[in-house]
Amino acid sequence: MVLEKLKGIIAQQFGVDQDEITEETTFVGDLGADSLDLVELIMSVEEAFELGQVEDNTLENVKTVGDVVNFIKERVEE
Repeated sequence: MVLEKLKGIIAQQFGVDQDEITEETTFVGDLGADSLDLVELIMSVEEAFELGQVEDNTLENVKTVGDVVNFIKERVEE
């Protein structure tokens, strides 16, 4: 569920097909994201999953789609 919703957000933001996105997809290497793209993604994720404000240092640990899925699951369980 989390992955499917996240894939929709990523596909829209990066202009890629959802079928191309897996948990192993990297933001920088595979999607060509820069730091601004990641900030925008986190803002979209905050809103879509109702996470509230995400700490800035969170981006340091976000390399793959799976990282974001794990982050969302951890935040939702809090």
